[in-house]
Amino acid sequence: MPTSPLLWNADSLRYAIRAAGVALWSWNVETDLFAMDERGYALWAVPRGDPVKFEDLSARIHPADRDRVRAAFTATRAIVGAYEIDFRIIIDNEIRWISARGIGDDSNLQQGIAYGIFLDVTGRKQAEEGHELLAGEMSHRVKNLLAIASGLTQISSRSTTTAKEMAVELTGRLSALGRAHDLVRPLPGHQGHAALLGDLVSILLSPYEDMGAFSGRIRVAVPRMGVGEGAATALALVLHELATNSLKYGALSAETGTLDVSGSSGEEDVTIVWTEHGGPTVEPPSGAGGYGSRLVVRSVSGQLGGAIDYNWSPEGVIVTLRINASKLAN
Repeated sequence: MPTSPLLWNADSLRYAIRAAGVALWSWNVETDLFAMDERGYALWAVPRGDPVKFEDLSARIHPADRDRVRAAFTATRAIVGAYEIDFRIIIDNEIRWISARGIGDDSNLQQGIAYGIFLDVTGRKQAEEGHELLAGEMSHRVKNLLAIASGLTQISSRSTTTAKEMAVELTGRLSALGRAHDLVRPLPGHQGHAALLGDLVSILLSPYEDMGAFSGRIRVAVPRMGVGEGAATALALVLHELATNSLKYGALSAETGTLDVSGSSGEEDVTIVWTEHGGPTVEPPSGAGGYGSRLVVRSVSGQLGGAIDYNWSPEGVIVTLRINASKLAN
């Protein structure tokens, strides 16, 4: 059975152009007049019927792209073969991406008129920008984590005497960072990343209790507020160091020991209070403290913009963290 030949009449061409989302244009290179089909006028938000010059369309091109597009269109007359240029236009405060395509060289002019098409490629450009943003963010996060891991390795090497001790200490610190980053999720509307403070504290402390953070041995009662990605990293290191010390010397080292983590928030600061009960009698450390203690002070004062205070009560240490509220959200 013979197949029907394609009929490339005017109607079929119009259907094909409409299906492809193509807008047609023509440009009189001598008079600078532009003519477009209905889709082209709608794309540029130009009233149909009024004389349109290239400069009229240029006024709608994004200022950062305008000179580049003007130069490119002027240069097309010297280009042999097909050309393509992508640029942004601004319509009612909305940015659209346009791809202009045609054939250069004056020999391709028909009675002094050049022809080509416009394509709305906004969706593709937005997807490309999203991929670039994601790649940049991943690169930034990986570099930050590598820098943190390098610093923790140096600290652990100085505060331990054997390879086994160093491995245990470093693994614990890196695991705390991992739990913090697992909890941080993107906020809607590209507003960054955040975790709830209570969730973050509970997840970080849950490994120190066989039955999890809500069995009664460890109690968490902090304000409902978000913690940004950077602050989550610093807070994870601080809480891990406090919990490790408690497991070695404080309340978490005794079966009867308990830990309460409470908090309050003000206009400028967030206060977190770490209170231990029921453990062995504690005494303030002699000297300036170890590398872990210095890491805590550095994290609180530097990354969290706050201060840390220790009350070495015989019944159990009380640690008060004062954190800058704006830093906590970053």
